[in-house]
Amino acid sequence: MQKYRKNGNLYLIIAFSMMGLLFYSSSQTYEQQSQIGLLSRLLKNEPLKEMLSQISFSYAGSEVSIAKSGYFSFVEFFIRKGAHFTTYFILGSSFFLALVPRLKNLALAGFFAWLAATGYAAMDEFHQMLTGGRTPLFQDVALDSVGALTGIVFCWFIIGWREKRLY
Repeated sequence: MQKYRKNGNLYLIIAFSMMGLLFYSSSQTYEQQSQIGLLSRLLKNEPLKEMLSQISFSYAGSEVSIAKSGYFSFVEFFIRKGAHFTTYFILGSSFFLALVPRLKNLALAGFFAWLAATGYAAMDEFHQMLTGGRTPLFQDVALDSVGALTGIVFCWFIIGWREKRLY
């Protein structure tokens, strides 16, 4: 296992696995992915509804609020966007950690990892355009790109911190 970590192959496997998961996810329609039924069972009492009712903003030209879409759709929106950020955090981090041993330059590895993750995000949205009942959004590509960049910067800081501790 140590050998795979040192040469970055384990992280490459994680990145490709994440890409497969994302591809599968974008192949599904909104109805197949919807968690509103589950949320309505888990959150029967609609916790924090009064506080969350005060929140309203625009995303991709549409209003996001409880008044506009209902409590469960509002909560699902944040779960979906959190999933975008988290999956691309993992993808960007994995690409970065796979490239560091190959390129031996953190800045170059970070740039190419971010470029690869952002490119994949754009291709993923294109794939969603081909899937019925899905809407590709530039805003999602931007969110994915920020998630990847955050993962890369996080790993960069951890590497810097660990190298400082070693000396």
